[in-house]
Amino acid sequence: MTLKIGDVAPDFKLFSSEKEEYILSNYKGKKVVVLFFPLAFTGVCTTELCALRDDIASYSSIDAQILAISVDSPFALGKFKEEQKLPFPLLSDFNKEVCGAYGAQYDEFVLGMKGVAKRSAFVIDEEGKIAYAEVLESAGDIPNFDNVKAALA
Repeated sequence: MTLKIGDVAPDFKLFSSEKEEYILSNYKGKKVVVLFFPLAFTGVCTTELCALRDDIASYSSIDAQILAISVDSPFALGKFKEEQKLPFPLLSDFNKEVCGAYGAQYDEFVLGMKGVAKRSAFVIDEEGKIAYAEVLESAGDIPNFDNVKAALA
């Protein structure tokens, strides 16, 4: 399934690295950047999330919430968040339901791993609709954050 601009974003309920529950529909009235990333502690994922960390003021200034999601356990995500000092929630889609609902999932990833999240960026507007969607086939690519910010503006 491919989500398009204007589609209602699939709602989800996931736990963060702090074991807190995050529900997308609780953010109605606020802009949300939903990022899927393949795996914590890998090179490109670290580069991507640290770039967001270093540019967090751009998102905070427009009151946009970043939610970064991978299929890692909350425990692994907690260590990753701590090491990289990431100032936004890392959510565990360990059961691989949410990345599938967003069409952001590999059938097969490296080392025979199945169901790993594809690197993707979605901007969800105040009404819960998709304002921007970018799903990357290559895990070596990083979403176009200029486009993400333009969609937020």
